[in-house]
Amino acid sequence: MLSHARIWAAIDRLAAMHDLTASALARRAGLDPTTFNPSKRIAKDGRPRWPSTESVAKILEATNTDLADFLGLGEDRPQLRPSAAGDIPLLGFAQAGAGGFFDDGGFPVGFGWEKTEFPGKGENVFALEVAGDSMMPLYRDGDTIIVVRDVPCRGGDRVVVKTRDGEVMAKILRHMSAHSVELLSLNPDHANRSLAVAEIEWMARIIWASQ
Repeated sequence: MLSHARIWAAIDRLAAMHDLTASALARRAGLDPTTFNPSKRIAKDGRPRWPSTESVAKILEATNTDLADFLGLGEDRPQLRPSAAGDIPLLGFAQAGAGGFFDDGGFPVGFGWEKTEFPGKGENVFALEVAGDSMMPLYRDGDTIIVVRDVPCRGGDRVVVKTRDGEVMAKILRHMSAHSVELLSLNPDHANRSLAVAEIEWMARIIWASQ
């Protein structure tokens, strides 16, 4: 039976067979690059959205694929191809509620996923164990936080800062200029801090925490 999940799986597999993303496949067919984006597959009210027959016809012509072969591409649900180092699967919240994107164990399947880069790599990503209550209520004593050194820190990010005097603290970056850094405390019982850039040995963004 021709289902919503099957038709989109066929589009994604057709793109993969030609070493293309869904966006690149759309461009090759002369379509808007967003035609086959995951966000276009589910309407705002949660109903499945189908590709137009015109768009399907154009990608079949662009890839010299007949309709029977195309429909055959959607019959199974292959596992995700291994991600490149630093990449993880990405899916919209609304699309996650539709069928065909998870197996019975809740793991990602199929080719309807985009990719997002997991920040940092190698020695630039490391874990720290929280001690004490100065980071409450976000982080408790014994929690583990993972930080990354090789991506920029921006206002609003949760960060770990190490000063040249050896003090290590977790704060929220409020503002950073060429000369100073303004930090907001995670715990209202602890004061905010203002440090000169020259006082800071390093600053790293918090990207994950155990809870």
